[in-house]
Amino acid sequence: MINDDDTAGAGDTFISHLVELRNRVMRASIAIIIVFLCLMPWAGSIYDILAMPMMIALPPGSKMIATGVITPFLIPVKVTLLLAFLIALPVVLYQAWAFVAPGLYAHEKKLVAPLVVSSSLLFIAGVAFCYFFVFGVIFKFVNEFAPASISVAPDIESYFGFVMTLFIAFGVTFEVPIVVIVLVRMGLVTVEKLKEVRPYVIVGAFVIAAVVTPPDIMSQLLLAVPICLLFEVGLLIAPVFARATRAPEEASDQA
Repeated sequence: MINDDDTAGAGDTFISHLVELRNRVMRASIAIIIVFLCLMPWAGSIYDILAMPMMIALPPGSKMIATGVITPFLIPVKVTLLLAFLIALPVVLYQAWAFVAPGLYAHEKKLVAPLVVSSSLLFIAGVAFCYFFVFGVIFKFVNEFAPASISVAPDIESYFGFVMTLFIAFGVTFEVPIVVIVLVRMGLVTVEKLKEVRPYVIVGAFVIAAVVTPPDIMSQLLLAVPICLLFEVGLLIAPVFARATRAPEEASDQA
C-alpha cells in the first residue's frame, strides 16, 4: 500500500527539482543576455572578424552581399549571440554542474566534472582550428577554382550557414577523445578492441571528411588527420581516466 505522505513527499521533491532547474536555466540565460547586450554595439565588427577568412581569399575590393531586407541586421545579431554564448559558457556549465552535483556520488563527480570541462575546451578548440586554419585553405581553393568570368560575391546568410556547419562539424569531431573515454569507462568496449578497429576508424575519418568538407584533398586532410590523432589521444587517456574515477566497490573487487 502506498503511503499518502510518501506520495506527497515525492511530489514535493519533484517540484523542488523543477524549480531548481528553472532557476539554473534563468541564471544561465541572464548571463548570456548580459554578455549579448554588452557586445551588441560591436555586432558589425564581430561579423567582420567572422568574415575575415573569406575577405582575405576574395580579390582586392570585393565585398559580400546581402539579398534579404533585414539580413544585414539579423546575421550580425546571430553571430553576436553565438559569441555571447561561448563567452558565458563557464557560467552555463557551472549552473548545469550545480544542478546535477548534489545527486552524484564522489566517484561520479570525478567522472562528470572533467568530462564537462574537457569536452567544452575540445569543442572550442575545434572551432578555433576551423577558423584559423581550415577556412583559409577552403576559401582560397574555392576562389582560385572559380572561372574568370564569375564575380565571386558571397551572400552573408549563405556564408553564415556554411561557417556554422563547419564549426559544428569540427567542434563535434574534436570530441572524439571524450567518446573513447566514455565508451571505455562505461565498459561498452575495451581499449584493446578499439585498437583492433583502428583501420576502420581511419577509413571512417576520411569518409566523414569527404562528406563534410569541400572536394579538395587539403581540407579533407585537415579534418581526417585530427580525428585520427584525437582517437589515439583517447586511447592513451581512457585507461588512466577509468582508474581515477573508479567507484570504491569497483576498486575493492579488482584488488
